[in-house]
Amino acid sequence: MKLILKSFFKNKNILITGATGFKGSWLSYWLHILGARVTGIGHNPNKNENLFYSLRLEKKIYLKSLDIRNRVALAKCIKETEPEIIFHLAAQPLIYESYNHPYLTYEVNSLGTLNMLDCIKDNKNNKIRAVVFVTSDKCYYNNYSVKGFKEDDKLGGIDPYSGSKACAEIMINTYFESFFKKIKSIGVASARAGNVIGGGDYSPNRLIPDAIRSILKNKEIFLRQPKFNRPWQHVLEPLFGYLKLSERLYKKPIKFSGPWNFGTKKNTVTNVEEIIKKIIKFWGKGSLKVMKNKKFYEQENLQLNIDKSEKFLNWRPKFSITQSVELTADWYKKVLINKSCAEMVTRDQIIGYMKID
Repeated sequence: MKLILKSFFKNKNILITGATGFKGSWLSYWLHILGARVTGIGHNPNKNENLFYSLRLEKKIYLKSLDIRNRVALAKCIKETEPEIIFHLAAQPLIYESYNHPYLTYEVNSLGTLNMLDCIKDNKNNKIRAVVFVTSDKCYYNNYSVKGFKEDDKLGGIDPYSGSKACAEIMINTYFESFFKKIKSIGVASARAGNVIGGGDYSPNRLIPDAIRSILKNKEIFLRQPKFNRPWQHVLEPLFGYLKLSERLYKKPIKFSGPWNFGTKKNTVTNVEEIIKKIIKFWGKGSLKVMKNKKFYEQENLQLNIDKSEKFLNWRPKFSITQSVELTADWYKKVLINKSCAEMVTRDQIIGYMKID
């Protein structure tokens, strides 16, 4: 896998929006390892603890600070950098924050996606061959099914975050059908992943970062919905899916355009409480407490059907949920002891992943 990825991405011009975020930083670093020329779009991250600076990515990629809601600035960046492949990850990624800032969530997640689509449509640079829009498994309308959502299932969303991602999906589809399908040389796809975990996520109101902060402060870990099932996966799993998808889009744009699920294996969804118990076990200490009040709506049971990705992309999860949690805990343990080793630990995990058959 390592040689195949490196031979394809070496010297490719790549544009990543949301490059300073959690998943964006991992993806930027992975593409740097593969020899790609990466331009990242993002706002200035927190220099004290953000993963982007821990990986010294400001020295490895070209970082452009701009707001994706600014269509003029985004169009100028695309024109100047002439990317061959675009990964659109920029988003307001938190359900909790979408209730506090619903308008902002729709602006960033929906209007930001629309700006990217329109800029690509109007761009005269014919070098763009593949565009992967990263949305979310929350884009599906909750039908309370336990069989797993398929790519052609109904879109929807009760909370603002889910609604914003469903809107983005509709925009992606309409632009592809109306414009890019006719061009035939640009592949446009959406990637829907589950609940991603991994080292370097310092966002508030995230399960594992919050749990680790509580452990370090010798406080109880509070759980809002301990029995909610989620398709937890290590960050490397969906990122590998995005990389494989972009390669296929590049080579066969029309065939591989459309939506793709990158979730866990069948019957491996795990509830919130079990994840925290695993973290406590690997960390060696900690305790949890269930909160009684349910303030906001969240889907109780989320599963993705990944048959399409397995069949046509030859992509499948490599880690069990236990391995994913263990790798995550191991990253934080090592880096919190010695912050200067973040790059080494991250690189080792990426290289180790690429060696797995």
